[in-house]
Amino acid sequence: MTTTQSTEVPTKAAIPPATSTAVRVQNAVIKYGFIFVTVALFLYFALSEGSFRESATLLDTLRYVSVAAILGLGVTLTMAVGGMDMSVGAVAGLGVSVAAHTMVVLNQVGTVAILAVLAAGALAGLLNALLIVVLKIPDMLATLGTMFVIQGTKLILVDGQSITPGMTLDDGTTAPGRFTEGFLRIDRGTVLGIPISVLVFGGLTIAAWVFLARTRWGRVLYAIGANPEAARLAGIRVGAYRALAYVLSGVLASIGGLILASRIGQGDVSAGTSQLLEAVAVALVGTSVLGRGRPNVWGTALGAVLIGIITTGLTIKGLPYYTQDVVEGAVLILALVFSFTLSKRRTA
Repeated sequence: MTTTQSTEVPTKAAIPPATSTAVRVQNAVIKYGFIFVTVALFLYFALSEGSFRESATLLDTLRYVSVAAILGLGVTLTMAVGGMDMSVGAVAGLGVSVAAHTMVVLNQVGTVAILAVLAAGALAGLLNALLIVVLKIPDMLATLGTMFVIQGTKLILVDGQSITPGMTLDDGTTAPGRFTEGFLRIDRGTVLGIPISVLVFGGLTIAAWVFLARTRWGRVLYAIGANPEAARLAGIRVGAYRALAYVLSGVLASIGGLILASRIGQGDVSAGTSQLLEAVAVALVGTSVLGRGRPNVWGTALGAVLIGIITTGLTIKGLPYYTQDVVEGAVLILALVFSFTLSKRRTA
């Protein structure tokens, strides 16, 4: 007696057309929704306000967000390893004070001030790495501690006073130096009509993208953020790479401080305070771009541009400054819905 086996290949249950369409729409919203919101807001302000369409306004918008965007790139690097650098605003403020002290009080040239600021940023990053990697303090708590230490130390060093050219020093003499013209060009100068700070923002964005997306080091950072234990078992020096992320974040924050110092032209003790929230916001908003649900450089840059569009557009329309915070917060919540709520439903 012979038996026969069915050769029919089982097929997957057909997806109802309505359900299939709904899934495609949801996927499109997750992937392109944030980009659509950015374009829609840009077109709205451009069509409703003539001054918004002017090239000077657009360049000023990019110039305005350049500091938060560069700090956001640093936050993005630390998010890639599963952390969060909450000290970037304080490090940027430290850069402002160091630059002012170097040029105004010590009467040094702008090049020396730039090197001093970059060194201060790297040291701040090393302090974070020591606390996180060696002392095993959770990232957010460690960087919050660093933030308060830097802010307090900066105030102690300058006796709580802003550093300005011609100020009276503790010994009764007048500060001999000033902000050099070359240093002030970092934010106030242009190349082919484009502000230098915007070019720095663009160059650092490309460099950070190449580092994270096109090099082994960047892929290792993402691997650590996804599963640090698996990365360790694969032979990756997890601690060293996490330390690298925080040092790079400190250096990027100090570059933001250089732009900020050039912008305000004095050692304002409150500089950098407001930059933290914007930097974290643009990095978090960036996770929703193209539905990736993870920190990415282009997403951070687009998040910064969106914040700039909102701030500039609402300012031109004459809305009070406090309404801008509400709108920016709503955009952040919307981006997080794209990144976490909708994307989880798609993968469920």
